[in-house]
Amino acid sequence: MPGPDPAVLERLRDQIARFPKTPGVYLMKDREGRVLYVGKARDLRARVSSYFQEGADLLATRGPRIDHMITLVDEVDFLECPSEVDALLKEARLIKDIQPPYNERLKDGKSFPYIEITLRDDFPGVYVTRRPSARGTKLYGPLLNAAGARDAVNALQKVFKFRTCELDIRADDPQRRFFRPCLLHAIDQCSAPCADRISREAYAADIRRLRKLLGSKRTTFLRQLRAEMEAAAAEKRYEDAAVLRDRLKAIESLSLSGDVHADVQPEVFFIDPAAGLDKLQQILDLPERPRIIEGLDIATLHGEASVGSLVCFIDGRPYKAGYRRYRIKTVGGVDDYAMIREVIVRRYRYAAAAEELYPDVILIDGGLGQLHAALGAFDELRRAVELERGAAARPAMVVSLAKREELVYVQARSEPLRLPRQHEALRLLQSVRDEAHRFGQHYHHILRRKQTFDEDVAAGRRPPPRRRPRARRGEVTLDESHGDPPAES
Repeated sequence: MPGPDPAVLERLRDQIARFPKTPGVYLMKDREGRVLYVGKARDLRARVSSYFQEGADLLATRGPRIDHMITLVDEVDFLECPSEVDALLKEARLIKDIQPPYNERLKDGKSFPYIEITLRDDFPGVYVTRRPSARGTKLYGPLLNAAGARDAVNALQKVFKFRTCELDIRADDPQRRFFRPCLLHAIDQCSAPCADRISREAYAADIRRLRKLLGSKRTTFLRQLRAEMEAAAAEKRYEDAAVLRDRLKAIESLSLSGDVHADVQPEVFFIDPAAGLDKLQQILDLPERPRIIEGLDIATLHGEASVGSLVCFIDGRPYKAGYRRYRIKTVGGVDDYAMIREVIVRRYRYAAAAEELYPDVILIDGGLGQLHAALGAFDELRRAVELERGAAARPAMVVSLAKREELVYVQARSEPLRLPRQHEALRLLQSVRDEAHRFGQHYHHILRRKQTFDEDVAAGRRPPPRRRPRARRGEVTLDESHGDPPAES
């Protein structure tokens, strides 16, 4: 298989030589800007340069997929991270979102677990879960080592004696005193609130101490465990020392975790669409709960194959029959604002003339500039209809959602709305925005592939012919089974 183009290889080596020697994530892209592979590194410069060294044998060390991918790489981008743990979490997030074709790991829907404390309960339980509740809980994570997290919770339970069962325990239930506790109470690993063996106040004090430990660096606790382990070893109580060693290792594994607010896993937290619509009505001051939301996005690459996408959600769920896609016709070059104006005029010209209904909410993917471009387009529509007919329908509520900071810009408001990351209305708007982005990117890639195909045909390029697989000894080929002679090699 031919290797990378020498000129491209030399350019990449010069680029990589300026990479920082810090933890981070690298993204390998082809000449069209598509991400082929996402990886993490403790040392970005050393890791990425290892792919392009003269003596690198990627076929032997990384396999045929990566060896083939390197021949397609035209650009390498990177994101610096504070630590290797942050790099691993960032890598997992990017792979799930982008789905690069040459990544094999982390492309499934499996998420990192959390330690969850159910503060909404009278006697909070402590669990390791991949499906935590969005309300009434205290979360720690996401945790990189699921087995280590379970071992750590087991070790901490021996100290703080919290419950890990799923029982619905009420402080005002007088029948608790007749309940027989489980084996964990017998081995002094649970204080048995289910059987009224501990007061609500005393149990809450244990949970407060646990939360204080989980929210700290745990150095004092680890130092105490290490001293107990060394003392047990010095007294030749090797079994006790081994237990303490395992407990120490489990607690230390909790340091391999991200931040619950910074390292959000959107697929973990499911929201009820009805709740999202109720919250959206509140924050936008709408007279009634919105039913129809339409989201608009622009997809382009340096002004080529530019498209607009529009998705429709009814009652908080996608309505595929309402999806529309628009190939940009009047805008040349890179001008997102002009593209937004074109799509809005083409989509809502009949609604402005009162020949169809506006949706309840129109969501633009972008920030304040994109919102102003959309509102300007609606003003143009209204003036055009008023000149022709004398009256125009007022547009619906128009908002925009900016990426990264996830600020919600609302028409006629001077300041954007900064909502909590788990706010139901924000999660609903993110769903609409992300679906519009996905739908637009899909159409954009179709047009780019068609453009590349047309260029190849015009240049006379053809794909290489497929080689017929050679039949094994004693195996009948398809041609032979029909009585035809096998094809000549």
